[in-house]
Amino acid sequence: QEQLVESGGDSVQAGGSLKLSCASSGYSYTYSCMGWFRQLPGKEREMVATRRFSGDHSTSYADSVKGRFTILEDNNKNIVHLQMNSLKPEDTAMYYCASDGGGKLVDAPRWWLFDPGKYNYWGQGTQVTVSS
Repeated sequence: QEQLVESGGDSVQAGGSLKLSCASSGYSYTYSCMGWFRQLPGKEREMVATRRFSGDHSTSYADSVKGRFTILEDNNKNIVHLQMNSLKPEDTAMYYCASDGGGKLVDAPRWWLFDPGKYNYWGQGTQVTVSS
């Protein structure tokens, strides 16, 4: 059973940067797909960024974060990052990472990666707060 742990969340001023990390046990990210999602209280969990680390190696970003957020790999193949630049107050949320657990979504339609329900494993979240 895979376990995911997010870290790196903090409180920053608008325009600042944060680098979130997602550490996985059980499987290397090189044989899986993963996503970053965020959620506000009372709101649905929304896709922020996704990546296939095998298959077509595709990466997708929500329109709201394009050009500001980037998924980064790590020398440790059990860790992935979300580099968040030019942060805005509307980026404030609990951020979660998710994994398909070893390749379930590698050859699936790309939209599957945007659906939180398609992922097998989730971390417990890390809070990002951006003040104006």
